[in-house]
Amino acid sequence: MSALATQFDVHPNQIKQWKDHLLDGVTDVFDDKPEASKEPEIDVKSLHAKIGQLALENDFLGEALARAGLLPSAKK
Repeated sequence: MSALATQFDVHPNQIKQWKDHLLDGVTDVFDDKPEASKEPEIDVKSLHAKIGQLALENDFLGEALARAGLLPSAKK
């Protein structure tokens, strides 16, 4: 370990910490489905509701801006 510390110009304690960290997590490296890569559940209903809300707001604001003459398409 001291040879590695000298070669890479780091303290031997740092190499020991890296080794301990690797040994603690080595099972996750070779696991087929590690915890970090699991995709979260997606709530499709709430996403559809949000899309509908945003579309409604967009239409409302677009019409209000058109009536106020603030949209380029309203000047035609």
